[in-house]
Amino acid sequence: MSDETPAHLRHELLPILIVPDAKLRQKCRAVGPTDADVVRELAPRMLATMYKAPGIGLAAPQVGSLLRLCVVDIQKDDVLTPMVLVNPEIVAVSKDLHTREEGCLSLPGQYADVTRPAEVKLRWLDLDGTKREMQADGLLATCLQHELDHLDGVLFVDHISALKRNMLLRKLAKDMKLRQREAM
Repeated sequence: MSDETPAHLRHELLPILIVPDAKLRQKCRAVGPTDADVVRELAPRMLATMYKAPGIGLAAPQVGSLLRLCVVDIQKDDVLTPMVLVNPEIVAVSKDLHTREEGCLSLPGQYADVTRPAEVKLRWLDLDGTKREMQADGLLATCLQHELDHLDGVLFVDHISALKRNMLLRKLAKDMKLRQREAM
């Protein structure tokens, strides 16, 4: 890559798994002390992959790693504010709910309205092993819940009706077949 490439994109990109890949449905294991080197190598590549896609969140199972790791950046006011979340957990949610349209890099081009708690309290470790905690609402709360769902093998389509989910998954399969034909 040239020297003009922004620092956050100067990492080898990772392939993003697409539904129905089985890894997307597996529960991830906690990151332990022996995983430190893997996580330090994986996190910047996940951020670069997320930014290039483009997306605002990416969980490790979406790139084939079954570790409890995700990256998020909602880029408020177009300012990059990347977060690397190791072993994240939601420790509290609001009773108030909010519905927002969601999409997913593992279900390209597919979107649906999903209702989730409007606010969450999150705990995680950063790359230095420091314990962190935050309250989030709005788009960030939705994004965090979406990415943490991935760590438990849950997709946003699991939060919608079976009819809507089946329609969306059929459309994805049709789109993917069309893309494969066009690539030949």
